[in-house]
Amino acid sequence: MDINMLQLKQDKDIIIPRALFFTSENEFEKDITNLEIYFSKSEILNTLKATKETISNDICKLVSSRYNSKPFLRFNV
Repeated sequence: MDINMLQLKQDKDIIIPRALFFTSENEFEKDITNLEIYFSKSEILNTLKATKETISNDICKLVSSRYNSKPFLRFNV
């Protein structure tokens, strides 16, 4: 995938999950704040709820906590 060809709104389903894929609890605040510059909270939340990317459950919990939403998990344990 050529990242130079990505368009923010059109490719948010790729950009949002991958921006958080390698984040950690320590880096989460910085990474989510960067996403919020370009995407609304609802876009971030809805995209992560629907993604097929392997976002960790810990990141899903951090996102739902930040946005005061019902917790969601990528993987059921």
